[in-house]
Amino acid sequence: MGAAPGSPEGDELDLLATLADAYEAKHHAMDAPDPVTAIQFRMEQQGLKRKDLEPLIGSRARVSEVLTGKRNLTLDMVRRVKSGLGISADLLIGATPNVARGLPSVRAARNARSRKTMGVKAAKRAGRRSA
Repeated sequence: MGAAPGSPEGDELDLLATLADAYEAKHHAMDAPDPVTAIQFRMEQQGLKRKDLEPLIGSRARVSEVLTGKRNLTLDMVRRVKSGLGISADLLIGATPNVARGLPSVRAARNARSRKTMGVKAAKRAGRRSA
């Protein structure tokens, strides 16, 4: 490992490092994290709380929506988070998992359950009235 650059040992080390890098890229490729994961990782690294993101993202509710995947970052948010947290804009531009895949948000799922429950209750009330 301490081979001098340009020496036969240094050239061999360079070749082995290149081969190891190519092997890892082929067999153990890592996908880039989604924006929320990148932000949460940086928050953990720097010991930040959600409140610390408010100057970068917006209100407390907006921070919550972004971190839960209900809302994507806007271009202005990306610029502020990039400069404030030092996260690459390439990582921040990707869509959040729920928004990108069209999956229902927590609120949409809750509303669907509520409508279903209300329908069952209404049917029971109607059954009692007709009896």
